[in-house]
Amino acid sequence: MTRTQRGAESVTWLFVPGSRGDRFDRAAGSGADEVILDLEDAVSPADKGGAREQVATWLDANGSGWVRINGSGTDWHDEDLATLGGRTGLRGVVVPKSEDPAALSAVRDRLPDEVGLVALVESALGVDRSRELATCDAVSRLAFGSIDYALDIGAEETDEALLLARSSLVMASRLGELPAPLDGVTVSTSDSDTTREAAVRARRLGFGGKLCIHPHQVAPVAEGFRPTAEQLDWATRVVEAGVGVGVLDGQMVDRPVVARARSILARGGVRP
Repeated sequence: MTRTQRGAESVTWLFVPGSRGDRFDRAAGSGADEVILDLEDAVSPADKGGAREQVATWLDANGSGWVRINGSGTDWHDEDLATLGGRTGLRGVVVPKSEDPAALSAVRDRLPDEVGLVALVESALGVDRSRELATCDAVSRLAFGSIDYALDIGAEETDEALLLARSSLVMASRLGELPAPLDGVTVSTSDSDTTREAAVRARRLGFGGKLCIHPHQVAPVAEGFRPTAEQLDWATRVVEAGVGVGVLDGQMVDRPVVARARSILARGGVRP
């Protein structure tokens, strides 16, 4: 099984309720790198069937996006896959409550080869098994379900309480040779500064993107993951100075420092 590269470089991932077909086009035009049509938490049990059909219709009518399906073992899981698996605009699926590599492989087997699979880790067991999930050939990328994880372990949603889980997903992704994982959502939809700061912290920890729940969050998240002008200036001067060991601005510069500088330039879209 070959892993798809869909979504590997995408930073901003915007959820939209699958029951709100009137919002699909708006989400697609929000500037988000990826749109996730949500059939799980955002949709009540009574509305699951109708939401599934709205999503299927949009994906067949020139829409393009990912779908968060209902998890394995739920009443809606099989029908989600049966209805959505072959839709023209389906870029990938997001699997909630990801804990079992075998269950993810079973989902993968029901999808076309080019369709991606993001494993959403939302529990202590999922975090504990994150390396197994990251090395599973079914998985394209890991994402952190921070709200459900905090609930599962009985913790407050603070940076300190969630640090171990976040670092575990970053480490697992690196060991599994996956793209850097996606951080969880920021619940404030109107405070751009809070959203931007959360994105900056996630990037510093090694995340490569972030889940969004409102179009207003897309721009601050993108900004938070972009290198600052000061970082780009520093990286440019490091690369121009050469690879040999030396000192720049009073700090040692050696090969790992140059490699980091090149990485910063690449994230900023600057060709060294």
